[in-house]
Amino acid sequence: MQVGRKSCWRQLQASFFRLLCLIPTGFPVRSVDMQRATDNITVRQGDTAIIRCYVDDKSSKVAWLNRSNIIYAGEDKWSLDPRVDLVTKGQLEYSLRIQKVDVYDEGSYTCSIQTKQQSKPSLVYLIVQVPAVIYKMSEDMVVNEGSNVTLSCLASGRPDPIITWRLLNPSAEPLDGEEYLDIIGIMRNQAGRYECKASNDVFIPDVKYVNVVVNYPPTIKKTQSSEAQLGRMGTLQCDATAVPTPEFEWYRDDKRLSTSQGINIQTLGTSTLLMIPSVTEEDYGKYTCVASNRLGVQNASLFLYRPGTGRDINGSACVSQSMWLLLASFFVCLFFKC
Repeated sequence: MQVGRKSCWRQLQASFFRLLCLIPTGFPVRSVDMQRATDNITVRQGDTAIIRCYVDDKSSKVAWLNRSNIIYAGEDKWSLDPRVDLVTKGQLEYSLRIQKVDVYDEGSYTCSIQTKQQSKPSLVYLIVQVPAVIYKMSEDMVVNEGSNVTLSCLASGRPDPIITWRLLNPSAEPLDGEEYLDIIGIMRNQAGRYECKASNDVFIPDVKYVNVVVNYPPTIKKTQSSEAQLGRMGTLQCDATAVPTPEFEWYRDDKRLSTSQGINIQTLGTSTLLMIPSVTEEDYGKYTCVASNRLGVQNASLFLYRPGTGRDINGSACVSQSMWLLLASFFVCLFFKC
């Protein structure tokens, strides 16, 4: 092992003295002088960067340095990085190519050109940009109406990405928020799919989504009483909105009704129907629809009327079509003095 280390050290010494013979006294091997004019080259992570350097026939020696590290001296490669090589066209171009550029390649590069009179360093600063990537996003969530909600969307990139939010409802207007979107006292109309977009103009924006379900207690939106003749079908309808989907129950005089009692109860989503196949005299009267979920309960009264005695769902008088025709005829007769 000791022999191997001595051999390696001797090879390094030999290479070092060999370079000293190639590079004359005064060759810049320290960090670049930032007082000199510096060109910037911007490249995207993963792409190939070519740092241009041109020489003329008066140049005697050339070299590439990164900070204080020697990359090439003439055509002798000192860097061990396999991604790095030279781009030369005859004796006029001495450019450095770096494939699959990464962020650690960013920094200053010096192309040093030695003529008989002086050393002419050409300074270039390589800027590596990284596309925006969302690396942490809130998971889908279920909350109760009135809760405070915070959605998070964390992204990285160079330059730092700009983060924007939208609720993908019909308007899809931008929301006020950056990495964190705070919703104070969330309402049912704020439920839906939220979009987080991270962009820094390096590549196409990165977009991710989070679904927010807002639970709220039932609200009965529509009730439909009806008239029915004896022996005919009588139907009552009750619609409610709620999350989770409400469960329905029907009552008559505080007694719960079921399909087995000679009636038919159908429920589809947020709507329920009570159907009486053959109405009898005892079936006329008041019925109660109850909608419930784990957050609350709401009920509403409906009526099955005899023909000609119908009232609307709010309980105000509702005159049948035949009564309207009778009254209309009466007023027309008065107007024309018949």
